[in-house]
Amino acid sequence: MSFLRSPVTIFGALNLSAIAGSTYYLRSHLIYNLEESEARSDEIEGTLRGHIGLIEESLDRLEGKATEADRGKKMNEYYGKRGRDEKKS
Repeated sequence: MSFLRSPVTIFGALNLSAIAGSTYYLRSHLIYNLEESEARSDEIEGTLRGHIGLIEESLDRLEGKATEADRGKKMNEYYGKRGRDEKKS
């Protein structure tokens, strides 16, 4: 067991443990940043969908196609649909 006492073995083991620890830390940090980015993207997507609905409703009112009962309907429809667009097989 004298090879366990050699400096090369000790430094090698320390080196491997440092690499493993930093890899684990970077992976967890990357996953956290990915989840945060995804949440921000979902929020932006919902905002954009709501604005698109408002613009379409305004256009319908300008063209005279919309009634008072339709107000807010498209915005809620687009905003409620966010994050649910999935490929249909």
